[in-house]
Amino acid sequence: MAHVREVEDEYRGLSDAEVAVLRSKEGYNEIPAEKKRTLLDIAIETMREPTFALLLLGAVVYIVIGDMEGAALMLVFVAVVIGISIYQEIKVERALEALQDLSSPRARVIRNGKQIVVPGRDVVRGDILILSEGDRVPADVVILSCSNFMVDESLLTGEAVPVRKSTWDGKTGVERPGGEDLPFAYSSTLVSQGHAVARVLAIGTATEVGKIGKALEKIKPEPTELQKETDKLVKLYSAIGAIACIAVVVILGFGHGRWMDGFVLGLSLAMALVPYEFLVVLAGFLALGAWRMSKHNVLTRRMNAIQNLGASTVLCSDKTGTLTQNKMTLEKIWTNGKTYSLNEGKLAEAAHETLEYAVLASQKEPFDPMERAIKDSGLAKLSGTEHIHVDWDLVREYTLSRNLLALSHVWRAPNGKEYLIAAKGAPEAIFDLCHLKKGETEKLMNEVTALSSEGFRVLGVAHGHFSSKKLPESQHDFEFEFEGLIALDDPVRPEVAGSVRECYDAGMRVIMITGDYPGTASVVAKKAGFFACDDIITGAELDTMDDERLRERIKTVSVFARVVPEQKLRIVEALKANGEVVVMTGDGVNDAPALKAAAVGIAMGGRGTEVARESSALVLTDDNFTSIVRAVRMGRRIYDNIKKAMGYIISVHMPIAGISLLPVLFDWPIALYPVHIAFLELIIDPVCSVVFEAESEEKNIMKRKPRRQNEPLFDRATLVMSTVRGLVLLGIIAFVYSSALAAGASEQSARGVMFATLVLGNLALVF
Repeated sequence: MAHVREVEDEYRGLSDAEVAVLRSKEGYNEIPAEKKRTLLDIAIETMREPTFALLLLGAVVYIVIGDMEGAALMLVFVAVVIGISIYQEIKVERALEALQDLSSPRARVIRNGKQIVVPGRDVVRGDILILSEGDRVPADVVILSCSNFMVDESLLTGEAVPVRKSTWDGKTGVERPGGEDLPFAYSSTLVSQGHAVARVLAIGTATEVGKIGKALEKIKPEPTELQKETDKLVKLYSAIGAIACIAVVVILGFGHGRWMDGFVLGLSLAMALVPYEFLVVLAGFLALGAWRMSKHNVLTRRMNAIQNLGASTVLCSDKTGTLTQNKMTLEKIWTNGKTYSLNEGKLAEAAHETLEYAVLASQKEPFDPMERAIKDSGLAKLSGTEHIHVDWDLVREYTLSRNLLALSHVWRAPNGKEYLIAAKGAPEAIFDLCHLKKGETEKLMNEVTALSSEGFRVLGVAHGHFSSKKLPESQHDFEFEFEGLIALDDPVRPEVAGSVRECYDAGMRVIMITGDYPGTASVVAKKAGFFACDDIITGAELDTMDDERLRERIKTVSVFARVVPEQKLRIVEALKANGEVVVMTGDGVNDAPALKAAAVGIAMGGRGTEVARESSALVLTDDNFTSIVRAVRMGRRIYDNIKKAMGYIISVHMPIAGISLLPVLFDWPIALYPVHIAFLELIIDPVCSVVFEAESEEKNIMKRKPRRQNEPLFDRATLVMSTVRGLVLLGIIAFVYSSALAAGASEQSARGVMFATLVLGNLALVF
């Protein structure tokens, strides 16, 4: 960060003990949202379900016919069924609360002298925050130091143009939002440029957002296509049940004068036909599935991601930190025609200045792995030399931009008369800053290619001097001298190759998209086990292709190099045009359009910006490629278990409904009373909500092709198999019941044998 010396003592931040004391006094950093559902609320909502009304109506029927024992038993069953439903609702509610807590905005804070990432609600007054482009400001803060720091405050002011911020002078009092160069930033606003170190002044309801009552909306699970499809089916079956109930009452009442039997049979048939478990399965499986995924470093922000994961056909991944360990080491320095290794003991004097300027072009207290590697190498190799400058003052930073992928730091030595400027960045950008001739640039690019072909990330380094007191607005206004190249290594994660192979076995393509050079990208892709690593499309080539040409090339290409984030959207759109279901990863502000366009956008939780998180369907808390593959596996498992549960529900309701209807058609005694169906619910409910949800994955889950994205939950195969199973069981229990009656057994005995057969058949359906 652009740190001034006066605030460096602040960077230890609060201790854990201080945080605990402040939280006990002031609570969490949140604004009270809608009231949480209590146990009573859940119970009342559950009792409003049609099934509860049917069960209660059954108890009333028993009372009317004078069967008090049956009525009491029915009420016991009602209580147990309601208890199971409440338990499931509470379980789902807790899972959703856990997901909401995880999906709250992240905040980077310094505590105990170390940078950590915490949920925004855990921020306390006095915390030291690190704010960067794309972050959502988690509380009202005062800015201790900043560089090119601009914030979008339209949430509070209505003004769409970001405002510039300045460093606090130690005197200015807190002011309201709006206006340039204020040293304050406010909760829920968005950092649009630069970075800053800030101290928290107010949290929760004490913030400007809290005062005017404008909180972010409470996260709620969105209805998925599965839920919409299931809701239609429940309504359809409910309508059929109502019609069947009325028909049975009319037929037995007017046709045979058996009005009470008609009510009992009609009620039993309605209870048998209403598959309310569909909604229980969908709500529970998706919420609990998302909760289980969160335990494996995958946070679900949008429930439809679970459905899309199982259908995904292409996985587009970043390189740095996702395929690689994001633990960089500085390996080589090239300068004046020679390459020097940093692994050979003492560094040659000739490479000292290149490393010196690379360190000066990095942060004093770096958090980026690349800059940490540069600083660590500088301290190790330059210690005791004149190339370490702990007493120099950082005067100004010129940050990276889309048009110039290089940054510069302006320094002044104690009693120095001129500024020294150190720059580092993409080699082409550094060559441009140094105004090198075409021939010089071509020779240097050969060196860049040679280093990148070894798998290194290559940066250029330059320096310059400036004597005027007023610094220019652009880096191009300095006279830079090219210094050399530095090569950094970021090893591939050891588990990635196995995960990539698992994707290929599962019928999924894997594509790497990186800003690195083709040589570096190719080496990393080979180590990660990618197919077709040498066929590479660069960002420059991408710009020259029309959409049709890109659609054709992308069918076989697995590596994109020197790509800027804005080009990711074209890649996603080309894949979608080819009928692919795309999973896309990203971490920056400019990745947001691609993340939104993909079927499943995945943001990086560790290094990702808040904008990327808000645009994504999933967030990786460990930024690991293997977690993405694990998410695909879990998405397939959840979808499989939903289909199993749905198939079971269809199968088990057919014999229950059928044996309730057959006595009307064949003039048999009543086979199932409402109390019997209520008892069966004691089996069906836990099986649907507990047994199938916890079912382990199939052995071939990652050995089969992705399902079609538009494949309905109740496809022909599922419906046919479920119907066949249900009809077979119906045939068995109908045969048992009719045979018992034909053999002269009493109604009670025949009903008992049939019911026992139905319970055993129900358990057989589960297996």
